This record gives sequence, structure tokens and C-alpha cells, in this order.
Amino acid sequence: MADEDVQKELEQLRAENARLKSHRTGQISLRVSEKGGVSVYGLGRFPVTLYQEQWEKLLAHTQEIRAFIADNRDRLKKKT
Repeated sequence: MADEDVQKELEQLRAENARLKSHRTGQISLRVSEKGGVSVYGLGRFPVTLYQEQWEKLLAHTQEIRAFIADNRDRLKKKT
């Protein structure tokens, strides 16, 4: 490979690396998984994937989950 080609590829890789790093700024994104589940990205290292019925069941208990977190806030840890 010529030096010009190496430099061009290096610039492309740096641009792609910067793009990928900027995507991890705590933003949450949703995707449909290969198996048809809903995957939530941006919460941690790995996505959280549940099927539609599971999400609906979980979301139906939103108030209960929030109350549980509030009641146990002193025992819960925060990820830093």
C-alpha cells in the first residue's frame, strides 16, 4: 500500500471511531432484534432485549417499579 492509501484509510478509521464514540453518549436507542424482540441500547454494556408482550407487561407496572425504587433508594446503588 502506498503512504497516501494508508493515510486515507487511517483518516477514515479515525472518523468512524469518533462517530462510534459519540453514539455512546448515554443516548438510548431501540432496535428490533433478529428474533423479533425489542432491544434497548445505551443502558449498559449490552442491550436489554425483551419480546413485545414482556415490554407491555413491564410497562404496565411502571408506577409500582418507581415506588419500589423510591422506597428502597437508600439500599440501591447508582452506577457511576
